[in-house]
Amino acid sequence: WAWEFLTRKECLGLDPQRLSVTIYLNDDEAHDIWANEIKLPAGKIARMGEDENFWPASAPSQGPDGVCGPCSEIYYQSEGGKSVEIWNLVFTQFNRVGAPPNNLRPLPSKNIDTGMGLERTASVLQKVDSNFHIDILRPIVAAVGDVCGIKYQPMDENGRRLRRIADHVRAGTFAVHENVYPGPNKERYVIKRLLRRAVLDGRQLGVREPFLYKLVPIVTEMMRAPYPELGGTTERVAQVIRAEEDAFFATIDGGLNRIERIVATMKSEGREMVSGGEAFEMYGTHGFPPELFETMAAEHNLGFDWGGFRREMEQHGQLSGSVRVELFKTTPLDALKRTLSGSKFLGYESTSADARVVGIISHNKLCDHADEIGHSQPMTVVLDETPFYGESGGQVGDTGKLVAPGMQFDVTDTQKEGNFTLHIGHLRKGELREGMNATALVDTERRQAIRRAHSATHILHRALQKHVGKHAQQQGSKVEADSLRFDFTNPSSLGPELVAKIEADVNARIVEGETIGWRVLPIAQAREAGAMMLFGEKYPDIVRMVSIGDFSKELCGGTHLDSTGQIGLFRITGEESVSAGTRRITALTGAAAVAEARKHEAALHEIAATLKVSVAEAPARVAALNKEIRELKKQLAAASLKSSEVSVESLLADAVDVGGAKVVVAETPGIDAGVMRQLIDQLRRKASPIAILLGSTADNKVTLVAGISRDLEAKGLNAGKWIASAAEVVGGRGGGKADMAQAGGKHSEKLGDALAAARAVVRELLKIEVAG
Repeated sequence: WAWEFLTRKECLGLDPQRLSVTIYLNDDEAHDIWANEIKLPAGKIARMGEDENFWPASAPSQGPDGVCGPCSEIYYQSEGGKSVEIWNLVFTQFNRVGAPPNNLRPLPSKNIDTGMGLERTASVLQKVDSNFHIDILRPIVAAVGDVCGIKYQPMDENGRRLRRIADHVRAGTFAVHENVYPGPNKERYVIKRLLRRAVLDGRQLGVREPFLYKLVPIVTEMMRAPYPELGGTTERVAQVIRAEEDAFFATIDGGLNRIERIVATMKSEGREMVSGGEAFEMYGTHGFPPELFETMAAEHNLGFDWGGFRREMEQHGQLSGSVRVELFKTTPLDALKRTLSGSKFLGYESTSADARVVGIISHNKLCDHADEIGHSQPMTVVLDETPFYGESGGQVGDTGKLVAPGMQFDVTDTQKEGNFTLHIGHLRKGELREGMNATALVDTERRQAIRRAHSATHILHRALQKHVGKHAQQQGSKVEADSLRFDFTNPSSLGPELVAKIEADVNARIVEGETIGWRVLPIAQAREAGAMMLFGEKYPDIVRMVSIGDFSKELCGGTHLDSTGQIGLFRITGEESVSAGTRRITALTGAAAVAEARKHEAALHEIAATLKVSVAEAPARVAALNKEIRELKKQLAAASLKSSEVSVESLLADAVDVGGAKVVVAETPGIDAGVMRQLIDQLRRKASPIAILLGSTADNKVTLVAGISRDLEAKGLNAGKWIASAAEVVGGRGGGKADMAQAGGKHSEKLGDALAAARAVVRELLKIEVAG
């Protein structure tokens, strides 16, 4: 079929004499069938070999755990004599486990993966020698050259860098347009990695400031015909990419210098593998993706310790969100799955139901009865049908009771596993038996509070789309009793005024008392109706669409109210950053929102009474007092510094020279952290390069403040890391920015030892940094 498509004039009409096919088969019988029945030119079919575990280098899915099977590859010989693979079909039928022989296991669901290389085929049709030289890519490559100040020469190393930048900025533009922002996990990390690879290429071409964002308009223009929607988000996409560039450029010089020193040290020590610790430091401190570090190491013929890097990540808690999927793992539910299709959910219409117990799980074992009262380890009960909602889609699970004559089981949580609803809790009375009948009773008050929060979440989503933009799409949510949090894509803070406007819009919808309804329908019909669908989500053929008035339609399996008026009140309690490009709103509904409002009102009245002003005058009076306090602190700091024996001049006089940089490490008796920071600022204005660490004690506690000049920061020195060595001695910890950091400790008697440790550490750091 693929061959016919390529050669038919009404399709692509390629010259059949220039086409060739290689078909990889794993047994002679299959080879003979194809060779005799498929009329292709001679010599186009290759045997995989009599050994079923032999796979040629060009076969799909290499590696000890790859999925594999027969495949075909279609090539076209261009007029220049270059053979280009333009189509590939893979018949995946085996899972390769371990080493051969006999290491191929049939897949439970065989499938066909087929795809034409669209851009490769375009290069053949347009008679150019590269994908990057077709009509929609060559202008982007040329624009990259213009922005970087480099003339595009296809055959040199710079040409390769320009092509890679073009490819990565195009991918980044589409991803950010679809609300996949650069970030630390999953698909977001892929985009971060692509953009930072492109920034590094630009840096190695001599570019010293953000430039990728300037290429977004040309990508939009080249893709305008098939993707006109890109034009509506060009500014936002450029803003997001610019922010990622700014973040990387802020650390790239120090990171590159550090990598060069690591490489030099490894060569002098005869090491051939970048350690996990070195890789983690580059990722955690300088933002260098490990894959990028691995590429740079490979350029020096050095290996990369991925296992060590992952151990470091786990040790520092940065892999806590990852999940390892265990294939073929058995669970106590497996026996039920063989005989039952699942638990029928009745909770959309009712909060109580008569049901039959079909499974009891205790201590991870399926049993036919349970009679232990007051057990500490929760048990799980499975019913044939239930009104309890199992946690999913961000909505928490229901709580309530299962009751029968002489029996009570308190449900403290409800979860879902496949089609089964799991009622988790404790037996309080009587005995549970498989096959017994019981009445399932959901905690209706809690369920109603959850419904209020869930319906409010949909209205909030719509309000964000209206006031922030269509890009403000859901990235995660948590719906609890009269409480919700909602994560959405946006590159910057909303600000108090916009938050207030969004809150007012949601409450306006509540006051209108709009009808809330739902229906089950094919996904194509839901799409035609305008239902919001989230990028990256996989939806079944039949979906549940929840509608609120005529302004909100979303695919959702959760429980909702009948009217927006039942929400009562909506109150936003916070708006913050979750990660780069993702914001989070937390809010309360119903009774919780009313209680929060009353609490704030009471606090405001108390403040007004204390200040002896009216409630309306309280904000202005607090602002005046705050200004007065700041002035008094400045006066106190100036007086403290004036009466102290410590001065900028005396500290500079005692400074020592290390590798061309001045180092000041001193005790400053009676001076607090604010005054120390002032001294550090004055010292940095007086001398550079300079590194300063000051310490004092008060009430048996230690305060340390460290600061470095910008030129030392650019060389890779970090005040936070430096101060950590001193803080450890006094039993404390701290943090801050690379140029200024503060720490505290509880062992005031060890301040002298801490300062000595700081002197020793900075000497070593400066010797390394300056030498690099």
